Amino acid sequence: MSEGNELLFDVTDGIATVTINRPEQRNAMNIAVSNGLNKIWEDIDLNPDIRVVIFTSADCGTFCAGMDLKETAQKKAETGEDILTFMRDPFQKRMRHVRVPIIAAMTGHLMAGGMMFSLNCDMRVAMAGTKIGITESKIGRGSPWGMPLVWMLPQPVLMEMVLTGDLYPIERFHELGYINYLEPDGDAVRARAQELAEKIRDNAPLSVTCGKAAILAAMSAGCDAGAELAWRLYQPAYTSEDAQEGARAFAEKRPPVWKGR
Repeated sequence: MSEGNELLFDVTDGIATVTINRPEQRNAMNIAVSNGLNKIWEDIDLNPDIRVVIFTSADCGTFCAGMDLKETAQKKAETGEDILTFMRDPFQKRMRHVRVPIIAAMTGHLMAGGMMFSLNCDMRVAMAGTKIGITESKIGRGSPWGMPLVWMLPQPVLMEMVLTGDLYPIERFHELGYINYLEPDGDAVRARAQELAEKIRDNAPLSVTCGKAAILAAMSAGCDAGAELAWRLYQPAYTSEDAQEGARAFAEKRPPVWKGR
């Protein structure tokens, strides 16, 4: 089954596979993908036959490059509105509350929104030799979605990621426990994700569902309040001229000129 050419959704033997299919755009998240995913999460929760989800993307060397900055610049120019206003759930908060486990099968680099997708999953399989990062500070935006990472990574590591916008070897995050498994290539990544999915599918459904819910509930006692606070703190960045300049500069293939306002 397809949610349009850019987003694929398949259910086979109790395992749903959700695929971002925008390889020419490095699987960047556009409006259609963001809103399509929101609908898919709802559909999954309404389907009792689905026991587990594999979340992946088309092979192109990048799992997800984050927000589609060309579309961001285009929407601002055409409508005067920021791209986030066209997305029902731009930070995919609904994804964190899907009743069944979600396994990320990441066959390339992940940054910005790609990192967001990875943390919204419950387990992560990645490809060796790839890079990972939170790059919003390089395009004048922010990462309020990243606050759950305070409970998932050492605080100094997260602080460096957010403030520098640098990319880091995925191997470091495997050592820190953020990545469950590292595999040598895309086929091996998907095979490992499938293996995990089959094990989860074959377990008692209520035990799996309640286990996920209990772990996230304990974590979210701090995460949810932190995410809301982060969004308020990030408002000056999102409403700034620099927030638009980053997207324009990317679209025009030039270095951004930051104004700090």
